[in-house]
Amino acid sequence: MRPSVLALLMASHAAVAAGLPARAEPMRSPRGSVTARMTCADAMALVKREGDIMIAAGSVPERLVRDRSQCELSEIAELRFVPTRDNPQCPIGYRCREPGFEEWNW
Repeated sequence: MRPSVLALLMASHAAVAAGLPARAEPMRSPRGSVTARMTCADAMALVKREGDIMIAAGSVPERLVRDRSQCELSEIAELRFVPTRDNPQCPIGYRCREPGFEEWNW
C-alpha cells in the first residue's frame, strides 16, 4: 500500500477512535494540481509506470489506474481526462467504478 494512502487510512482510523468524524483531506498543492505542471506525456507515463496514483480532483482525492486489471472484478474502468501544461484534456488513465444497472451487458 502506498505511504500516502496508508497515512490517510491511519488518520481516518485515529479520528474514529478519538470520536471525531473521519474526513479525507484533499491532496492539494499550493500552486494547484500537480498534473497542471506536467506535460500530458509525462502524466500518462507516471500512471503507466506506477500502476495507480492518487490525485486531487476537485474536493476529494481520486485514484487513477493504468488499465482495467487494477480494478476490482465488479468494477469497470472509465477513461479520465485531466488538465496538463500542454493539453487541457489529457487522457491520463482510468477511474475504477461500479457500473450502473443500464451498463450491464445482459
